[in-house]
Parts: sequence; structure tokens; C-alpha cells
Amino acid sequence: MPLRLSHTQLLRYAGLFTWAMVGIPLVLNTWYFPAADSAAGGPPAPDMFGPILAFTTFGLAYWLVTRGLGARRPRWYDLVLLAVLTLAAIAVSQLTGTGLGGILLMIVAGVIPWLMPLGAGILWLVLQHVALVPVFIEGQGFTPIEAVLQTALYIGYSSFTFVTGFVAKQQAQAREEQRRLNAELRATRALLAESSRMSERLRISRELHDLLGHHLTALSLNLEVAGHLTEGKALEHVKQSHTLAKLLLTDVREAVSEMREERGLDLTAALRTLAEGVPALSVELELPERLPVEDPERAQVLLRCAQEIITNAVRHASASHLRLKLTAEPGEIRLEARDDGRGGEQPAPGNGLRGMRERLAACGGRVDISTAPGQGFSLDVRLPLETSP
Repeated sequence: MPLRLSHTQLLRYAGLFTWAMVGIPLVLNTWYFPAADSAAGGPPAPDMFGPILAFTTFGLAYWLVTRGLGARRPRWYDLVLLAVLTLAAIAVSQLTGTGLGGILLMIVAGVIPWLMPLGAGILWLVLQHVALVPVFIEGQGFTPIEAVLQTALYIGYSSFTFVTGFVAKQQAQAREEQRRLNAELRATRALLAESSRMSERLRISRELHDLLGHHLTALSLNLEVAGHLTEGKALEHVKQSHTLAKLLLTDVREAVSEMREERGLDLTAALRTLAEGVPALSVELELPERLPVEDPERAQVLLRCAQEIITNAVRHASASHLRLKLTAEPGEIRLEARDDGRGGEQPAPGNGLRGMRERLAACGGRVDISTAPGQGFSLDVRLPLETSP
């Protein structure tokens, strides 16, 4: 069975493999060959502790920073680990007097696009290689021009790795967006199916009431009249037929009542479907077991509000956790949401929030927004079950 690895997993293991391969010349250059030179009367072997410590630190930092890469939003400690990677790679070149650090910086280049915006990533890519210029001059005896040319060569190699990581990130984001849109589509389809089912049940109940119910009523009345005009054994059969007609009419009325009573779109099921396909965001749901909404328009408005809340948490708030609570209160439905994103001073309503307010206002509802820097984003959506006159 072939291995099924995501783009991020492939990049991670490829980076670890390259790191391990760099360790081979590192050991040979700092251990075996210097030892041979020393035995032949050359300079003594350099200290192994520093290069091995820098090399090991790089591998550990790379393992930590790529754990869950792309499955969560970058945090401050990810940037710290990125800085550790860069410094460890430069230290390897400085302590060994080789260009092995430039190869390690190629590994770093594949991680940079996942942790910072494109412009800042390109700047980081260039600056981390610029730090190799004095290393080449002092450690390998290059002239300044030769050191710059060597650094430019490593920048070219790392740029290819950087672009590869950037493309992989874009593809991963496209897949996440597709998953989110598929979840929205499934939730909308569930509401549409519920709405169609409810409309069909209502149509059937009307047909039963208007056609079969009226005909049975007319039959019952005719049988009652026939009972007054009939005598003997025929009267007994007429009375039995009259009783059966009344029982059948009662059964039809009960069936019609049951079909009319089972009304409402199950908003709980639609919200659960919506939250299932949200990538890079943990959605905590507090929902009743079933919350039927009779008005399809109001159910659709609430679903669209939930979609907009999830979209804002993923795209704009950089949140990793979102809590959605749906409750049915007297005369209204309440949807509360709170994320752990970065928040802000004043919420600047974009097209999404304006559209949410417009949908709610059309149905007599409202939304209250609360946010503060570092305290996330919270919304309180209230939608009346009936429009006020």
C-alpha cells in the first residue's frame, strides 16, 4: 500500500532527510579528516562539541516547528524556532568552516512561507544568507567578492526551495478552502432537503384534507341520510358503513394533524454538518438535540450567519478555537459565538458583517459585536421567530 502523505508531511520528512545527509560530511569534516591530518603531523582536530550541538539544535528546532505545519495558525514561538533554525545553520558553517550551513538554510527556506507573509519571508530569506558572507571570508578565506558570489549561489538554491514551500502552502490552503465550502454546501443542502420534505408533507396533508376529507364527510352524511330511509337488514349494513366512514374520517384527520405538527427545519443538524469541514480551526458546538425552525428563510439566515462567523474566524481573526452556542429562547433564537483570535479595537465591518446585519434586519433580528486586542471576537445574534408587526 503506498504511503499517503500530505504536502506538509512530505516537506517535513524531506527536510529531515536532507538534515540527516548534511550530518555525514559534518562528521567527516570535523572528525575523520582532521584526525587523519593530526596523525600526519597537521593541526589538531577541532572541538566536536560546538558543531554537533548546533547541528542537533537545528534538527530539534526543525522537528518542532514543522509539527502540525499548515494545520494551525503560526504562533510567536514558531518565529522563535525559525530564528533558532537560522542561527543554528549559520553556527554550523561558522564552527566547521564549511558551507554546510548554506545547505541547512535551504531547508529553512522551505519552512519560511508557512510562517510569515510573502514579503517578510523573502526579506528573511535574503538576510539569513547575507550573514554567511563574513563566515565565508573568515572560515574559508574567500575574498569579499567570492563570498558574495557564493552567498548568491546559495540564495538561488534556497529560492527554489522557498517557491516550492510557497506553492505547497497555496495548494494546502486551496484544499482547506474547498473543504470549508463543501461543508457549507452540505449544510445548505441539508436545509434544502428538510425544506423540500416539509413542503411536500404540507402539500400531501392539504390534499388529504381537501380531497379525501371532504369526500369522506360527504359519504358520512349520505350514509346518515340513508340510515333514516332504510329499514330491516339493510339498515344494519348502512349503520356499519356509516361507522366505518366516520372512523376513516377520524384517521385521516389525525394523519393530517400529525403531518402538520411535524414542521420545522432542523437547524442543529445543519450546524453540525457546517462545523465538520472547518480546517485549522477547532469548533466547539453547544446545540440542543433538535431545534426546528418553521420559517425556512429564518433558518437560512441563521445558517448564513454561522458560515460568516466561521469564515471570519479562519481568515481574519487567526483563531484556533471557536465556540458556537445555539439556544431557543421565548420568541427568538440566539446564536452566540466567541473565538480566541487576535481581536481589535474597533470592528471594521466588511462585506460579510454588513451582509449578516442586512439579513438579520430583514427578519427583525440583530447582532451585537464585542472585541478587544488579544481578547478574541464575540458575536451575539438574536433572531425573532416571528416578524413584529
